[in-house]
Amino acid sequence: MTATVYVPRDSAAVSVGAHAVAAAIAAAAAGRGERVRLVRNGSRGLLWLEPLIEVATASGRIAYGPVQAHDVEGLFAADVLRGGAHPLRLGPTAEIGWLARQQRLSFARTGVVDPLSADDYEAHGGLVALRAALAMAGDALVEQVASSGLRGRGGAGFPAGIKWRTVRQAQADQKYVACNADEGDSGTFSDRMLLEGDPFTLLEGMAIAGLAVGATVGYVYLRSEYPDARAVLRAAIETARARGWLGDSVLGSSRAFDVHLRIGAGAYICGEETAMLESLEGKRGIVRAKPPLPAIAGLWGKPTLVHNVMTLAAVPWIVQHGGAAYAAIGSGRSRGTLPVQLAGNVARGGLVEVPFGTTLRELLVDYGGGTRSGRPIRAVQVGGPLGAYVPSSAFDLPLDYEAFAAAGFLVGHGGVVVFDDTVDLGRMARFAMAFCAAESCGKCTPCRIGSTRGVEVLDKILAGEQREANTALLRDLCDTMTHGSLCAMGGLLPMPVLSALDHFPEDFGKG
Repeated sequence: MTATVYVPRDSAAVSVGAHAVAAAIAAAAAGRGERVRLVRNGSRGLLWLEPLIEVATASGRIAYGPVQAHDVEGLFAADVLRGGAHPLRLGPTAEIGWLARQQRLSFARTGVVDPLSADDYEAHGGLVALRAALAMAGDALVEQVASSGLRGRGGAGFPAGIKWRTVRQAQADQKYVACNADEGDSGTFSDRMLLEGDPFTLLEGMAIAGLAVGATVGYVYLRSEYPDARAVLRAAIETARARGWLGDSVLGSSRAFDVHLRIGAGAYICGEETAMLESLEGKRGIVRAKPPLPAIAGLWGKPTLVHNVMTLAAVPWIVQHGGAAYAAIGSGRSRGTLPVQLAGNVARGGLVEVPFGTTLRELLVDYGGGTRSGRPIRAVQVGGPLGAYVPSSAFDLPLDYEAFAAAGFLVGHGGVVVFDDTVDLGRMARFAMAFCAAESCGKCTPCRIGSTRGVEVLDKILAGEQREANTALLRDLCDTMTHGSLCAMGGLLPMPVLSALDHFPEDFGKG
């Protein structure tokens, strides 16, 4: 009898020895005459337990972790292929509390399937939504997404249904779907995890979007720093074409939709939709003035539906289960789930998919387990390098676009970076300014000049030079950037700076 062992190929697991573990399992099985089928799956998201391996048994998949290559002989001696007892045994994977408490919709298959197996994808519910979409009119598909309440997971939280309706109603001989996978925010990795662990979900979501809005071509704009995601996604696109899931006749229909992969050049600004479109066209990645909106005149001047990976990955579940079912999950105007990424000084870092309305405290304590250092959490930065530093007094805030905005914070892409009580928020505010100065595309004066001058003013404040006058100057500069910048790079940069000033003034000294 052949035993199936799952060893993640996710780059987070690989970085801590997953390839060596897989090789050791193959060698140990051969040496003992055991027949083993190794499946290189994606990560389940329990990154503090990686490499986490799973063994398929008669009673379900049993997890062990974190496993290193030198642990493998001991695991085999403990009869790991039949779920034997061992200090690294975590029990049935589905019963691990950290996983069981989540509500996984977009990540339901990630870590479960072989990311490059089309058969595995279909066996776990893949293509049900695409087949349903082919039987629906485009307007009906758009209404499903609109009624779901799905909002863009890239930062702004803009209603997806409005974008879909605008692109569908636009008149043009060619339309596009552009997926922004330039995941450059600090502490974010959900796009990468999905692309490495379940790429067909993204391709299915893009195909459904294309059918809905009348687009026949899609592009995935992937950051160059993701070589493993690039390899998996490229192979997945080829498999999808070979299976007829993409191409001139999607699933044997008269409808066409194909996807092409493009690699970015490392510019953070290309996370902004119009800068990404410029880069896709082969130009320097700089922000375009709006209007016109990309939904009207986007890629090569044609109507273009622009979303990030997480937005499009939510689409198959919505189409399969209905917009009303998705809208029934969440809080306020924030519907559905959000894949939250816990990073930084956190005991249990990883990916947690939870409904909107979950509080920061639940995420940081129940899932994150506090800090890795064991010291108190002083602040968390939510929403990437342009997100606010949230003080511990606000940890009961629910994960909700409007609730966060009302408090002066940003949900963004769902990245949560944890800091203990040794952090210097004055230095972190300076880092935010310096980051913007380095990454600004330079097109608008408030961002280009404001970030550079902001670093200079912060240096004076931190050095004790006329702190009161320079703090007033910094706030005035932030106001100019917020209201005068062309895009969110300069417009949101004041958020981390002002949040540090407002909530942690002691880190800027006195006088």
